[in-house]
Amino acid sequence: MGRVAPISLPPVRYDATAQRPAWAELPAGLRAAVTARLGAPVSEARVAGAGFTRGFAAVLETADGRRTFVKAASLAEQRHLVDWYAREAAVLDRLPAGLPVPRPRWSVAAAGWYALGLDAIDGRTPALPWAPADLDATLAGYAEVAAALADPPPDLAALGLPRLADLAREDILWWGEVAAGREPAPELPPGARGRLRELVALESRLPGYAERGGLAAPADRSGPVGQGGLAHGDLRLDNVLIDPAGRAWFCDWNWICHGPAWFDLVSLLITAHASGLDADGLFAAHPATAGAPPDALDVTLAALSGYLLTSAAAGPTTASPHIRAHQRWSGEQAVGWLAARQGWASAQLRHPPA
Repeated sequence: MGRVAPISLPPVRYDATAQRPAWAELPAGLRAAVTARLGAPVSEARVAGAGFTRGFAAVLETADGRRTFVKAASLAEQRHLVDWYAREAAVLDRLPAGLPVPRPRWSVAAAGWYALGLDAIDGRTPALPWAPADLDATLAGYAEVAAALADPPPDLAALGLPRLADLAREDILWWGEVAAGREPAPELPPGARGRLRELVALESRLPGYAERGGLAAPADRSGPVGQGGLAHGDLRLDNVLIDPAGRAWFCDWNWICHGPAWFDLVSLLITAHASGLDADGLFAAHPATAGAPPDALDVTLAALSGYLLTSAAAGPTTASPHIRAHQRWSGEQAVGWLAARQGWASAQLRHPPA
């Protein structure tokens, strides 16, 4: 897997984006309740460097050598994180057996906080540019996950998970808002400037594709992704861990939704494109794209680029201060990849402005 294009790196490493409280900064009552669940005093707390929320997240090692990954958030000040963690625990408890995902151990509420204990995965966040072995492992692992979620267990589907089609209409499609003047136009890289009409047309197809299971035609619903399939919904490099054996593990399942697996694949491969790799070929060769519409990649890149670039321009946030730079860089990579696929940059070179 050689490099086929220039490499672009994010402004901040993905394993150093988080700003989280330390274990000692948590309320004493919460620490006591968590320690009781752990069954022994905490001897070491390694705070997670990846991620963009300000919730507590750390591997806690106890004096008897056991390790647990603990997330925690304030019930009053971070209620949205509490809801995410509770939803993630319910999802992880119902994912098919054998998948490379952490499993929940316990949850506790104390001192006005909520904490969730999960299996601690002995792994590292992949570095950029992607090492071929890490990306191969991640793509292989996601093929396993996508196959298992093509026909999800009834108790998982019964959680009332959202549908990607609805999420797209409500919160992902932003180029149409820009075109209508309801959202400020973000700055675009040179290859995509003047292409708003094309971006709107492409992103507008995403809800329809997601509604019919992401397949090229309704008759194909018996395929591997299928009408009832589930997508992770937030598959990025920083939600992947590579263990010492080289296996990829997939974390942060609070955005799981009914939708096509190829949507996840596009969001993951944005960093492969930025790494100078043949992301087009990797997408086309992956089992999760079987039966996908021919323009599924372009449609998803258009939608994600609009979401990311408009989010980056949204101003101050209560999340990590690095999130806006991440969104800007990711949006630029997505729209740059799309521009290269559409030949927009070369068209501009053939027809320079007067």
